[in-house]
Amino acid sequence: MPYQWTSPTTADVQELRIWPHESLPARGMAAFVFATFALILLPAIPLLGTPILWGLLPFLLLAVWGIYFALQRNHRALQITEVLTLDDEDAHLVRTDPSGRTREWDCNRYWAQVNKYEKDGPIPHYVTLKGKGREVEIGAFLSEDERIALFDDLQRALSSDKAA
Repeated sequence: MPYQWTSPTTADVQELRIWPHESLPARGMAAFVFATFALILLPAIPLLGTPILWGLLPFLLLAVWGIYFALQRNHRALQITEVLTLDDEDAHLVRTDPSGRTREWDCNRYWAQVNKYEKDGPIPHYVTLKGKGREVEIGAFLSEDERIALFDDLQRALSSDKAA
């Protein structure tokens, strides 16, 4: 699961860290781009020494650059983190975007509500936190099964105080 509950300093504070799943690490990306380059050049071997190769080469290199650029952009887009801190009184969510911009939300923990929109949200099983007049998304970049598990975990964490 690309999220983890921790208790940083005391048992009274819980922290949830959420990040997107990255299925292609940097070494895998380099290997994929190299393999793509080699496979694209394979049909060009009979063209060595002909003027046709020089006509095709820019397009072949452009295709490899396009794959590299798309993978790099995807890697940068995965640099999202969300941190939900729950202490005795407050719930505080901080989302850091790939650009470095941070967005924050907080409310009294007792009044915080976790909602799941099965089909009404922008994605299936859309999870939000609501409190202090605002509703914010959490874990929208997770897979459908992970959002369902996240909803259950958040409901347990937030309802434990209300039952006591």
